[in-house]
Amino acid sequence: MFGVKDLYPYFEECPMAEQNPPTPDQHAVHAEHTGHPGQGTRQGHTGKASWSMAASATLHCLTGCAIGEVLGLVIATWLGWGTAPSIALAVVLAFFFGYLLTLLPLRRAGVNWRTAIKLALAADTVSILVMEIVDNGVMLAVPGAMDATLTSGLFWGALAFALLVAFLVTTPINKWIIGRGKGHAVVHAYHH
Repeated sequence: MFGVKDLYPYFEECPMAEQNPPTPDQHAVHAEHTGHPGQGTRQGHTGKASWSMAASATLHCLTGCAIGEVLGLVIATWLGWGTAPSIALAVVLAFFFGYLLTLLPLRRAGVNWRTAIKLALAADTVSILVMEIVDNGVMLAVPGAMDATLTSGLFWGALAFALLVAFLVTTPINKWIIGRGKGHAVVHAYHH
């Protein structure tokens, strides 16, 4: 098992150069999005992340979170669970699917499981955490949303609104993180 200390290097430096060097195409993609040709995410490396790159990373994260949120809330509502267990299940599934959508391209790119898991944790944890806090906060703030049934427009409307607000709040955070060569920047080349 590894802890937060083990993830820290992945926020600072992408280890892929040693194990799985990016192809010239991946380097070109990375350079295109960071504005720094030939440079990976190195310690002290900062770059200017575009809004479109931040939105893309956030949308990637939102997709996994939305799958987990919807599935978690649907299961919990169907089982008649209360608010706390419903949110707990939704959060667990949101993290699971959020990480899964990062792991799959890394594995397809030939990254070993251990490194892929560490990179997924480093790439998506902050983004998913912010997204989950915001969207669950919105769901709790909308009167009756957590008690609504699956056939209720209130349930689906509140959930869609919550995910939209989470996207809008998380995008600038991802822009800042990616601009520092961290977060989703450590895996960006492998998503293409």
